[in-house]
Amino acid sequence: MTSSYIDSYYSRTLATSETYPQARGRIGADICIVGGGLAGLTAALKLARSGRSVVVLEAQRILWGASGRNGGFVSAGYATGLSAIERRVGPDQAKALYRLSIEGVDIVSDHIRDLAIGEARPVPGIVKALRYDSRGALRAARDRMEREFGLEQRYLPRDEVRAMFVSPRYQEGLLDGRAFHFHPLNYGRALARAAAGLGAGIHENSAVVSAELDGPRKMLRTKDAEIEAEHVLFTTGGYTGGVLPALRTAFLPVATYVLLTKHAPDLVRNAIRTSAAVLDDRRAGDYYRLVDDGSRILWGGRITTRTTDPADIAALLRREMVGTYPQLAELKVEVAWSGLMSYARHLMPQIGRLRPGVWFCTAFGGHGMNTTAIGGTVVAEGIAGETDRYRLFEPFGLAWNGGLFGRAAVQLTYWGYQAADAAREYRFRRGS
Repeated sequence: MTSSYIDSYYSRTLATSETYPQARGRIGADICIVGGGLAGLTAALKLARSGRSVVVLEAQRILWGASGRNGGFVSAGYATGLSAIERRVGPDQAKALYRLSIEGVDIVSDHIRDLAIGEARPVPGIVKALRYDSRGALRAARDRMEREFGLEQRYLPRDEVRAMFVSPRYQEGLLDGRAFHFHPLNYGRALARAAAGLGAGIHENSAVVSAELDGPRKMLRTKDAEIEAEHVLFTTGGYTGGVLPALRTAFLPVATYVLLTKHAPDLVRNAIRTSAAVLDDRRAGDYYRLVDDGSRILWGGRITTRTTDPADIAALLRREMVGTYPQLAELKVEVAWSGLMSYARHLMPQIGRLRPGVWFCTAFGGHGMNTTAIGGTVVAEGIAGETDRYRLFEPFGLAWNGGLFGRAAVQLTYWGYQAADAAREYRFRRGS
């Protein structure tokens, strides 16, 4: 049964259909994880492998939120840039954090290999594409990544980037061959199967309605169960409720939108002639890739602080697609969907310990595939007493999200990015 997942490319192409039981009765565990997305399942698998007893409580289906309906891009970095991280924590800690983001890519790759997750369908290559001439800045950024982190990226001049992406918009790009794109829902469900196979108790349709977190043993309650654990880890993302107020008020739920085109291989090949995915360099840009052996386009973009879907998701995104590729004017949309991401105001993941036995791992919006992997890993290491690497994220804690004013600021900032992007592109086109 897949009816509880929203209609998307991913729910239509599930490799397996197993479900997990609702939590019932009294349950004891070393660690209770609240939230069955990629961060929670990564942590559950690592903790189960170390011999801990783990219970995962998911309010819907596992991977029901942004973890299972995103763009599927796996690459190094965070939602904010390295220079912004350096300004916050200094160059040494910023480099350590960036290396963790690279490790997150490797964790996902290792899971796909070691667990034989063929249904994740990884495809190598992501291109960062620019709509203006950076006048050497893009090459300089590439050189720095290679010099400081060993990341090898190939510079694409205009003729080469346009041979891959047949659009008059693009001027240059960087191809990251180590990055890849994949099927996140199939991948995450495989993590759940692996954790369950090691004894982790995974429960769907088991929303936490109350929690007592002050004593040495924590007590969480769902509609039909009581769970007692030494540690509780919250990994609830954009759909976080009010059980832990400090978490709910520390991020902003931000919606993003994705469409899947109709099957039209010849039309698609007139526009996109590579299996590599695209991340538009604009701060308010698009991201897209080919699926189904190059016969369809999965196109994402736009963000808003609205938590309800606009009626014209498909039309909004299709306009962006055709504006980039006029030759796709006849390409129709098969399905469109949205999802809520969690963003902190500082645009970094929120990972750490709130108080003894109470942990959090959230706010992965904008760059979640690698950061959920490293987040789930380092917080599991902290719970198990193996490392304290989670402390690298302490400067990016549970800062207040600003409430309604914070939402307004995010939306205004996004509109400002759109205007700045458009102005920069217009100036370049006039001057070229």
